[in-house]
Amino acid sequence: MPEPRAAVPGLDEVLAPLPVHRRQLFEARVARWRPDLDAALRPLYDAPAAVGDRLVLLAARAFAARSEELHALDLERSLAPDWFQRPDVVGYAAYAERFGGDLAGVAGRASYLQELGVRYLHLMPLLTPRPAPNDGGYAVMDYRTVRSDLGTVDDVARLTAELRGRGISLCLDLVLNHVAREHEWARRAVAGDQVHRDYFLVFEDRELPDAYEQTLPEVFPDFAPGSFSHDAELDAWVWTTFNDYQWDLDWSNPAVLCEFADIICFWANHGVEVFRLDAIAFTWKRMGTSCQNQPEVHALTQALRTVARIAAPSVLFKAEAIVGPQDLVAYLGQGAHHGKVSDLAYHNSLMVQIWSMLATRDVWLASRALQQLPAPPSTTAWVTYARCHDDIGWAVDDADAAAVGVTGHGHRAFLSDFYSGDFPGSWARGLVFQENEETRDRRISGSLASLAGLEAGDPDAPARIRLAHALVLGFGGVPVIWMGDELGLLNDAAWDQVPEHAEDNRWVHRPVMPWPEDGSTPRDAHGIGDDLRQLVAARRALPHLHASVGAEVLDPADPGVLLVLRRHPLGPMLGAYNVTGSPRPVPVEVLHSVGLDPADLVDRTSGEQPVVRGGAVLLPAYGAAWLTSGG
Repeated sequence: MPEPRAAVPGLDEVLAPLPVHRRQLFEARVARWRPDLDAALRPLYDAPAAVGDRLVLLAARAFAARSEELHALDLERSLAPDWFQRPDVVGYAAYAERFGGDLAGVAGRASYLQELGVRYLHLMPLLTPRPAPNDGGYAVMDYRTVRSDLGTVDDVARLTAELRGRGISLCLDLVLNHVAREHEWARRAVAGDQVHRDYFLVFEDRELPDAYEQTLPEVFPDFAPGSFSHDAELDAWVWTTFNDYQWDLDWSNPAVLCEFADIICFWANHGVEVFRLDAIAFTWKRMGTSCQNQPEVHALTQALRTVARIAAPSVLFKAEAIVGPQDLVAYLGQGAHHGKVSDLAYHNSLMVQIWSMLATRDVWLASRALQQLPAPPSTTAWVTYARCHDDIGWAVDDADAAAVGVTGHGHRAFLSDFYSGDFPGSWARGLVFQENEETRDRRISGSLASLAGLEAGDPDAPARIRLAHALVLGFGGVPVIWMGDELGLLNDAAWDQVPEHAEDNRWVHRPVMPWPEDGSTPRDAHGIGDDLRQLVAARRALPHLHASVGAEVLDPADPGVLLVLRRHPLGPMLGAYNVTGSPRPVPVEVLHSVGLDPADLVDRTSGEQPVVRGGAVLLPAYGAAWLTSGG
């Protein structure tokens, strides 16, 4: 048996004022999670036990300060740990100021979200950033306040209470890799405080930066080349992966981990239920590598997760890891970290392949790429999406491309040409973002509707938009709708009229929500919102779409139809998605092979029995079907 652990210094004093049942609950959580905490800390720090004690103590302080309502939420979620995996959970993402003006305005629009079927709301960066430029709010100057134009910390608490009453969880961005140069930690470092200088990666000369640069990719090659910046006040070089005003933190210093654990507890006690761990892939540095996806990243996440499980177990983590397919599943947990790190991760590959299929009208590359992705732990979920706030980077693996007879570089170039509207016959209207002059890689900005052809007036655009939504909603996980996509909002023609936006064309797909002056719900002229609501309702009633059920991408029976099988105890569900502008078949042989009887079949997107003719179910142009048995 393991030797009894020494008491955590100061813990008894923190817990003493609590009722007996609360003290017992906290002690039970520590007994459950401390082994995971210790296991995470051992490969990171020289004195893991001392760091663990410090983290348990700060978790105890947060637990003691937590409200009765949030303790009740913790109990509810502990009894239903799969709450976020259920098919009734649909997400929505927006900038608070563009959706509701400020936090109070967002709260005032909560009924709209509830009517849409939203159970998860991700508001883009709320925490106080440095003055512009601030990387769209991701250069945080103060992690414990919100932007003054949006409201106050109390407004966040009021918003989370309003949302919670409607069954909606709030997701907050938490930037892990870096802080703004104006952050208090950085200012203290500049002032000569060695404790805070050690929070950053600081170099007296270029010797080590030059050595690191040999293997570091550039994130913003156009306007922030390189990964190090000389700071005159600091009189040294500082690691700046993104912009010269964003200073990378040194996570090998346990004080940094403790600071962020305390920040998570602070916001959890204000009702935040999900933390989007921004730039998580970059947090650990190692010479001779890209300094992305290092094993220690997952140990750090496991440490933060265990603190949250002790203090506020209703909290979820979402990894913002836009990385290669083979690196992605590790953010949901592999090996020793299986199921112990983030609960959610972005399925970037699915998003890229949706646009690739629509451009090529062919599913072979998408099928191959999605088949290569290992299955995530059954206790986690993908975040699936067709668009988000960011540009689209064409993360097409060279090996996947070669396997279907194309070159990765050539296909990425084609996609950039197609979605910028430069390819002959393209119906897309996007903008090129961040062209790399050496590799000629380009990324694309643009709203879902404009990229799908609605801006160009293409008559098939509404059907393409419905197909994209059906794919996102039918793949499993937590589907997230980007603000305005439910209305078919086009690119914002005035995106560059705001001075601080003028150099960043990603604002083209971040328009202001067009609320009618009479306070009514905005509607589109193409039936896009009605289609989406119908799909959300169909999804809600379909247990096959619980995220614990894996998505199995089949080899195509027709080059224009993506086939996604979900094997549920109630029977199989076959998602069939026609990415072409003409009718395409799903042969009965495919139905038989997955255990479906063509004579007893229902398309759950419509609730109707599909017609089997000529030995196949025929999908209309850009049609989608969720096929299950009629029973």
